[in-house]
Amino acid sequence: MSGNPPVVIIGAGVGGLTLALLLRRRGIVAEVLEQSTELREVGAAVGLAANATRVLQHLGLGEALAKVSTEPTGLIHRDGRDGHRIAATRGPQWYRDTFGAPFFGLHRAALQRLLADALGPEHLHLGCHAETLEERDAGMRVCCSSGAAFDATVVVGADGVHSLVRDWVTGGDEPVYSGTSGFRGLVPVERLPRLPDPGALQFWMGPGAHLLHYPISGGSVINFLAVIDTPERWTAPAWLEAAEPGAHLEAFAGWHPAVTEMIGAAPQSPRWGLFARRPLACWSRGPAVLLGDAAHAMLPHQGQGANQTIEDAVFLAAELDGASDMPAALRRYASRRRVRTRQVQLASWAASATLHLPDGPAAQRRDVYLAQVPQDLVWIHSYDALAHARNDLARTTAHPECQTPA
Repeated sequence: MSGNPPVVIIGAGVGGLTLALLLRRRGIVAEVLEQSTELREVGAAVGLAANATRVLQHLGLGEALAKVSTEPTGLIHRDGRDGHRIAATRGPQWYRDTFGAPFFGLHRAALQRLLADALGPEHLHLGCHAETLEERDAGMRVCCSSGAAFDATVVVGADGVHSLVRDWVTGGDEPVYSGTSGFRGLVPVERLPRLPDPGALQFWMGPGAHLLHYPISGGSVINFLAVIDTPERWTAPAWLEAAEPGAHLEAFAGWHPAVTEMIGAAPQSPRWGLFARRPLACWSRGPAVLLGDAAHAMLPHQGQGANQTIEDAVFLAAELDGASDMPAALRRYASRRRVRTRQVQLASWAASATLHLPDGPAAQRRDVYLAQVPQDLVWIHSYDALAHARNDLARTTAHPECQTPA
């Protein structure tokens, strides 16, 4: 970046911290603003697929990441009622050989701490809730509720699904409700005596619901997400609401004992409405640009939210390095990420209905298809963002102007 002008990243989640580390490797200092007074990632756990772990290995974090992570022993799809295996893959070495890097499950908080420790405290500003954005000349000022203010040439909105920066870029837009909601939990594995293959990442499928789970903490804890059809209109503003006691188990009545045992073994969480954000033609407005969920929040059924955010960070860091025309660099970044993130969004949305099919021919066709899932996932998991970013920068392409709100 010419003259190394300042970058401000709003949000110290996985994407914001990864971007700051990638920029630092290129000699660019970024100030990271985080509204919380301490780092506490929302959510129980996260799955990092090969398309993300190879980036973290590039940052020199591979060994430290492995120490706080668990590699699933395989991927298994089961019938939710009788528990029979519909499809299964082999173990961790097969995954590494097929996709080029490991799959890790770990606590979100552990991942955030790992990234924050690698960055260090000097440019990480906790308790700094970004409240207003003011465009100034060729840059922007970010004002925090604490009274602190930061001037930047580029402001990156890594501030999640309820993004201040997205509102500034788009003028405000409404999320899309999927008609499903979920309950999350963590359960010590010793409390799950009926669970087959506890080391595997597993989907249990049935009409109107599914259960996903995978091991973390060296296999001693199982992280789960139970998803149910809830077609009523959603009005809770933060996408979370309290549910009636026992609501997390109602849709799973009559399911395999391992399913009900797991869901019932954790305290009932709030009901999490599952939303996505509409794809954007334009990810930037002036000096402000979006990253991760702020740009393309997606349903969790491909497990790609954090992974796509890390890919975004690779491309944005590459564009900011040496950019002489900042608006053009931000447009190129979006142009290079739009198609792939839309494809992953669509695949995640389609999986929701597929996992909840009623008994019948459609479910039978799905079960046959699931045997081909490893090959079908190559385009997602084998993707090498580092190589693609390098190759894309070597090409000369035209990037049309996008229309932004006044």
